Amino acid sequence: MSTPSEWRERLSSPLTWHFAGLAVMVLLVIGLAVRLGLDWAATDSSSTDALASKQIELRALNLQTAPLRGLDTRVAESRAQMLEFYAKRIPANYSTIATRIGELEVKSGVRLSRLQYAQGAAGTDLTEISMDAGISGEYPQIMRFVNGLERDQTFFVIRTMALTGQQGGQVNLRLRVSTWMRPSDAANGMPKDEPAGAATPGSANSGSTNSGKEGE
Repeated sequence: MSTPSEWRERLSSPLTWHFAGLAVMVLLVIGLAVRLGLDWAATDSSSTDALASKQIELRALNLQTAPLRGLDTRVAESRAQMLEFYAKRIPANYSTIATRIGELEVKSGVRLSRLQYAQGAAGTDLTEISMDAGISGEYPQIMRFVNGLERDQTFFVIRTMALTGQQGGQVNLRLRVSTWMRPSDAANGMPKDEPAGAATPGSANSGSTNSGKEGE
């Protein structure tokens, strides 16, 4: 067992203080290492959370902008399809409309008693042209005429149909039909000597009907 004098000797020894200083330094290093590890873990966790948040934001932005991708291409395609539709199915003048109606009249076998035009207000791209027509014939003939209007390459839309009379096998039907023209074509193509609101193309319609019968 060490005496008090020996303890005093050991405490006053430089070697003892060296070991004590070394132990303190080791404890400090361990403490700093632990603190650094905790800080690193906290920073890494925060960075991971921030990265995940940014990834979520990026995914949300991708979903929001997805409909806009290729929009310029789709707009160009839509414009081309619209121009193609106009070229193929929108009549260029009133003569085209009268000719198509006359051809359908001859093909179906009905008799067109009248055809009156009414021009709607000029739109930005198209103007509606309404037609009020009276037709007569047997029921199958009238159905062929109606189906021909609906399926014709010229764009016709049947608005109303009303039965006005029937005698034997003959049926009288009143039709209201619409088509569309470009505003400039509609204005320039109005029949002469007729009011702008309603034009009755008697001569044009008769001419188209007769030409169809001659071709037959």
